[in-house]
Amino acid sequence: MTAESDTDSKPSLEVSPSAVTGNGLSSPGNNDRDRAADVSNGSESDEMNLIEARSPLSPEKSLPTPLILGLGAVLLFLGLGFSLSWLTLVGALLCIGISWRFIRPALAGLLAALSPQQQRLLLAIPVFGLGVFGLMQVVGINRAIQAWGRTIRWEVIGALGDFLGAIGQIFVAMLALYVAWRQYVISRDLTQQQNLITQQQTIDSYFQGVSDLVLDDEGLLEDWPQERIIAEARTAAILGSVDGPGKAKVIRFLSRSKLLTPLKRDRHLGRPILDGSGGYADDRANGVRVINLGAMLAGSDLSGTDLRWTDLSDANLIRADLSRADLVRATLTRTILYYANLAGADLMGAQLFCGSPETASPRSRNTLPNYETGAHTGAVVEGVDFTGVKRMSDAQRQYCCQWCGDRARATIPGGCEGIENRLGR
Repeated sequence: MTAESDTDSKPSLEVSPSAVTGNGLSSPGNNDRDRAADVSNGSESDEMNLIEARSPLSPEKSLPTPLILGLGAVLLFLGLGFSLSWLTLVGALLCIGISWRFIRPALAGLLAALSPQQQRLLLAIPVFGLGVFGLMQVVGINRAIQAWGRTIRWEVIGALGDFLGAIGQIFVAMLALYVAWRQYVISRDLTQQQNLITQQQTIDSYFQGVSDLVLDDEGLLEDWPQERIIAEARTAAILGSVDGPGKAKVIRFLSRSKLLTPLKRDRHLGRPILDGSGGYADDRANGVRVINLGAMLAGSDLSGTDLRWTDLSDANLIRADLSRADLVRATLTRTILYYANLAGADLMGAQLFCGSPETASPRSRNTLPNYETGAHTGAVVEGVDFTGVKRMSDAQRQYCCQWCGDRARATIPGGCEGIENRLGR
């Protein structure tokens, strides 16, 4: 051999940091131990590889795992079916052994994912239960429980179970009924809410349509006869399709925009005349309304609605329900309230007639009204129910007592003593 081969064959000595002593010199003992550990680890890994290579169950030489599991299951079922204990044992061991090879890594990974405290808790709970069972066995609690169990009449328990089962079925049926009822209530509320939203959108469209119809490009009122007819038709349609609060919104809009007020007109062109103070002049005697309500509100349900400062003059409210309505400062001159319901309504400042109550009288079909004396300018109040009317003035009470009839006089707050019944019936 040459010197070079001798040099190559000699193992090189490397000094590891752990082999250096405190004075900077390497320790021969430490180097020997490290080399021995490396040789030992290498020999063990070689032995394991050799064993796996020679093992008949190595992955390279073994049968497919699903086939082995299926074979074990078949052997197990055959042993159970033919009552062969040895075949059942072989199948069971084969199934357990092959399955354990796959279950063990999963369990190891699961345990590795748990914290040490969780691992201890997982072990302590079943051990604790086992200890409690053993303590109960030693003390005699288990025997007492068994003795008590033998004294129980299980047929009674069975009958009680059947009874409770029947009660449970009844309870389930009642619960289902309650759930169905709640669903109906929720569906009804959602439908009502959706109807209110749709109604409000319809009313807004009506407001915009009427405004575009009766106003010119400069924002002045310009209502030709055909435009008034179309506006009245739209109003009749909207009042017939909305509820009481919706009707009240429409009436308030028309009143505040003076579309229900009789306006003074130019005798030649028929256009409304300004009053010199930024508004249009009223003319109760000969004026023309943009929209005439007529009988659109006859028999309507306006109970509990807000009708403050509205102009309902000359409107036909026969048999209308105005109970609990807010009629503060409302104009009701020449309004037909025949057998209307005003129970609980607020009449503070409401105008039922013009002039004084001594000279005022209800409207007439054949006689023109006199707005100076009040003759034939008052509302028709025959048969009206005034029960619980709020803030009725003395003038209102006197007029109503004179013209409401015997039946309605009994419902007026404060009574009608000393006031003549001028209606005569």
